[in-house]
Amino acid sequence: MAPKPILIGAPIDSGQKRAGCLMGPSAFRVAGLTQSLADLGIASEDWGDLKPAPFRDVTSANPAVHHLAETVAWTEALAEAGRKAMKQGFPIFMGGDHSLSLGSVAGVAAHAAEEGRPLFVLWLDAHSDYHTPMTTQSGNLHGTPVAYIAGKPGFDAFPAFPAPVPAERICLYGIRSVDPAEYAGLIAADVNVCDMRVLDERGIVAPLREFLDKVRGANGMLHVSLDVDFLDPGIAPAVGTTVPGGITFREAHLVMELLHESGLVTSLDLVELNPFLDERGKTAKLMVELVGSLMGRKVFDRPTRSF
Repeated sequence: MAPKPILIGAPIDSGQKRAGCLMGPSAFRVAGLTQSLADLGIASEDWGDLKPAPFRDVTSANPAVHHLAETVAWTEALAEAGRKAMKQGFPIFMGGDHSLSLGSVAGVAAHAAEEGRPLFVLWLDAHSDYHTPMTTQSGNLHGTPVAYIAGKPGFDAFPAFPAPVPAERICLYGIRSVDPAEYAGLIAADVNVCDMRVLDERGIVAPLREFLDKVRGANGMLHVSLDVDFLDPGIAPAVGTTVPGGITFREAHLVMELLHESGLVTSLDLVELNPFLDERGKTAKLMVELVGSLMGRKVFDRPTRSF
């Protein structure tokens, strides 16, 4: 029997400066995430929305960094919830901006280490999120989770990441916006980068299957982090960091169906949904549909819809 999906809301807005992502968890619920799973015969459990841990007195040497104490508090709360949820089912972390993954992946990594299994991370995003609190110029901590997950230095204010994920077990898939400091770090670490140039040249399927083969060969656990801006803004406008040239509707569903067929995914982030920027719930509904594909809905089962 497949693990039960556990919905965990994290109304986080502290990782960036454009208000609205804190409404994301509610939007996913209103868009019918629970019912979508039920339609597939999957009973889920909703743990409601988390609250951050108590704030601590933390500082950064980089004056651009903002909302540090709040982001650290969310990281601590999410790590604890993620570790607990992994013992009971398949956590779906509903954000909230992408700083959510500082905590969600920490909790998942702690559980994987306890199980003695390697953790792999598939990052579906327009951005590499490979800054550290010391290299970010915007000060937006939603651009730092992959560096934290990989064990890069510069996160002194945060809890030590429980089991850093080696570069070869991280795949950045669909990225198309990378800052110079991030680029240098990615090259030095030799992270597996499947940017849009790679996907245009090789297609959607082959690079993804190669990564999934690595996960399978290592008996690994796979965390998938799905950012709204992974998708082309023409089909998913409800994000404050739109980058043209993203994944299409058909490509996104294909990725999710391949992930389902692999049977390897053990946890999921849904991040950067800003309902204030949406068009009659268009983006929230699409994200819910993608979760449906990840959980087993096939394209021929999906009715034609209109917005």
